[in-house]
Amino acid sequence: LQDEDRMSYGSDQLYLKSPEEMAMLFPYAMEGIENTAKIAKRCNVSIEFNNYKLPKFKIEGNKNPFEYLKNLCLEGLGRKYKNITGEIENRLFYELGVIKDMGFIDYFLVVWDFVKYAHDNGIIVGPGRGSAAGSVVAYSLGITNIDPLKYNLLFERFLNPERVSMPDIDIDFCYERRQEVIDYVVGKYGEGHVAQIITFGTLAARAAIRDVGRVMSVPYQTVDTIAKMVPMELGITIEKALEMNPELNKLYVNSGETKKLIDMSLRLEGLPRHSSTHAAGVVICDAPLTEYVPLNQNDGVITTQFTMTTLEELGLLKMDFLGLRTLTVIEGAIKEIRRNHNIDVDFAQLGYSDPNVFSLISQAKTDGVFQLESAGMKSFMKELKPKNLEDIIAGISLYRPGPMDFIPKYIYGKNNPNEISYTHPALENILDETYGCIVYQEQVMQIVRDLAGYSLGRSDLVRRAMSKKKTDVMAEERNNFINGLGVDVPGCVRNGIDKVSAERIFNEMADFAKYAFNKSHAAAYAVIGYQTAWLKYYYPVEFMAALLTSVISGSNTKVSEYIVECKKMGIELLPPDVNQSFDNFSVSGGSIRFGLAAVKNVGRPTIRAVLKERGKGRFLTFTEFINRIDSRDLNKRCLESLIKAGAFDSFGKKRKQLMDVYKKILDGINYTRKNNIEGQLDLFSLTKANVYTDDFPDALEFSKREALNMEKEVLGIYVSGHPLDEYRDTLTKKTNAISIDLSPDSQNRKSDGERVRAGGLISAKSIKYTKNNKAMAFITLEDLYGQMEVILFPNVYEKYNTQLSENTVVLVEGHVNGREDEDYKIICNEVTPVNLNATEKLWLKIPSGSGVTVDMLMETIKYFPGDIKVIIYDEMTTKKYALEQKSWVRIDGLLLHKLKQSLGDKNVVVTEG
Repeated sequence: LQDEDRMSYGSDQLYLKSPEEMAMLFPYAMEGIENTAKIAKRCNVSIEFNNYKLPKFKIEGNKNPFEYLKNLCLEGLGRKYKNITGEIENRLFYELGVIKDMGFIDYFLVVWDFVKYAHDNGIIVGPGRGSAAGSVVAYSLGITNIDPLKYNLLFERFLNPERVSMPDIDIDFCYERRQEVIDYVVGKYGEGHVAQIITFGTLAARAAIRDVGRVMSVPYQTVDTIAKMVPMELGITIEKALEMNPELNKLYVNSGETKKLIDMSLRLEGLPRHSSTHAAGVVICDAPLTEYVPLNQNDGVITTQFTMTTLEELGLLKMDFLGLRTLTVIEGAIKEIRRNHNIDVDFAQLGYSDPNVFSLISQAKTDGVFQLESAGMKSFMKELKPKNLEDIIAGISLYRPGPMDFIPKYIYGKNNPNEISYTHPALENILDETYGCIVYQEQVMQIVRDLAGYSLGRSDLVRRAMSKKKTDVMAEERNNFINGLGVDVPGCVRNGIDKVSAERIFNEMADFAKYAFNKSHAAAYAVIGYQTAWLKYYYPVEFMAALLTSVISGSNTKVSEYIVECKKMGIELLPPDVNQSFDNFSVSGGSIRFGLAAVKNVGRPTIRAVLKERGKGRFLTFTEFINRIDSRDLNKRCLESLIKAGAFDSFGKKRKQLMDVYKKILDGINYTRKNNIEGQLDLFSLTKANVYTDDFPDALEFSKREALNMEKEVLGIYVSGHPLDEYRDTLTKKTNAISIDLSPDSQNRKSDGERVRAGGLISAKSIKYTKNNKAMAFITLEDLYGQMEVILFPNVYEKYNTQLSENTVVLVEGHVNGREDEDYKIICNEVTPVNLNATEKLWLKIPSGSGVTVDMLMETIKYFPGDIKVIIYDEMTTKKYALEQKSWVRIDGLLLHKLKQSLGDKNVVVTEG
């Protein structure tokens, strides 16, 4: 607002003027004024809602679409079920009847066709997503891959014959090849008939405050403080935050600047901030899209200008083509297993009941396992100790805000099945799989069907009303559930269930329905979770290689986390090698070999050229490698990066030697190629024996630190070692936070304001000066897993500036601070140099008359186990106690604070030596 040159409206005339005002302004153009009314009258458009405009699926020979769909289903049913029972057949024909009556035959054929294309072209497809997994038709067509009958999944949760609405089949594809499926659909139905869907980012509570604060030039620190007072809660609004946080409310009432900031933010909250392309949504239409919706170009992608909810109201077919990274991991692992072991992994044949897989999950060894790798989920799985896929399905459904309150009841019921009680015996068949807890939306539907006689279609309406808290509908359905509704709904009382129990059951359902999860969705995701756990148990190296490949171009935090996991699993990470590496991470003799694509400045054309040449025979020397790769595919930057990464180490030459000669060799070979006359032998052809001998001047090799820094430069991480390797044990014992813990991507992220003790190497330091001309420091601290920024304000910097030289290893203590969507920083209070040769001791003196006993001190220090010896001197008894090693501690700011509170500052001393 302080920018005088900002875009602004310089007129107060920008409003819709009345006919009288227009006549006064344009007395010479009355005909023009009249023509505007005539044109307006000619503009007449009626927009059709809820009239489906589905694309027609073309079938060869003009066959009947329904018969074609039915035959496809019957063929698929034979492949999916060894024994087709009457129950299976009835369910199929019932679903087909509903699909036909609702007019969605072409819809299913369209989806079947592009999923078939994916399968036929080796593009991995997810087992299902959302309520579509409850359909036997979708299962038989191969659209989903989880048996709805085996897991008691309901079709009516997907398509409700009593409430006509567009079906919603969301499909997960391999993340890297999703676009191929979209391109196929565009090619089949026409470019003008297919588009992606726009989405609008809106100003949420915190974002509104931050944006408004920036425009109003409110100091960042003030805006940051106010924004962080808004609770991190789903669906939070500024109004709710003012009610929930008295501190924020007080600031709003007492500070004029805060009041102005929040009042303006309230006016803008919820408004669109920017447009982007929906991550998955694609619309397919029977006619050119321009006949129904306006289009937009967003970063080169054609999108609709209407969001998906409006498109659905207009009757247009919206589908989600989702790119799921985990499917790419599964596909990559299966390819590596095939390459290394000549085995084709087929989960359809393997099934989902391997006890070894459930044991791995129960031990919480689930880093990289889909849906089960967060710290909270690991802890839950340790308690749950799943024995079958049903337990995993329930786990995914329960581990969310709301249902988490029912976890103790679920686990108790699992461990004590004889003590499970039901409000009425009629509930046992429905709730026995979840040990007496209502976990799934499908269970709510089954309860109202089995106990009160609802149809499944109507039961879904009740479930929907409960989940959306429609009080008027729920009040009506409560009476129907208990007392019935004519002949359509007998009600609980007429079905022999007493009124008190019926009332209680309805209350329990209504209470839980707002949290209940879609079992079809959880079942499909449990299958992917199981598949990744199976791969991790039986083929850990192939699985971790695929996992690293999936994150190498994205999150550095994830790369670090999975490399740590590899080390825990005893899997060695090897540098790239021109004779062994492929484009991605691969398995090499029980270890993981870096892929060439992970090396900076090495492009896909170079990788293709290297792999093609290697297929003709291994590279024997460095010079031969350069000679065999076309100069168009190999430049100096690329060659230098490969040397720094260690990709030529197997040739037996020092990296320093190669760095000294590579430019001359490359220039020499390129010169020879350029000056060769066609048909003339080149110099190297005449002296082939010399080409294969790398006769280079000897040179001192780079120091370990130099070599490691080069690896970090071109690979993003250290591979052959780490500058902090010798400090590993010390840092592990003396810290409670690592760099990964400060990232928004981390499963174990620290809380804003939490006190931490971190350690590492000072790799960079920047000094800045405050308005009062006092020096403060910004330090980049590098630990074994990544980097973190540490800020020392003037008073702290003045105290510790002599200990902050670059390449020094230190411990820092302070609290984390920053925005929720960025890496947190550490605001430092204390710096301690790390001395590997020092033997620290903690000396505690109990002063006479303090009332403190040795036992009381033991109660305090037991929560800080470590490797620092503790010696206690009791002034009253003059006795000295050297505690046993099991009672030694780590030096922690909180521990020292507690001890000094009890004993006094001068009676708590840490010494070295």
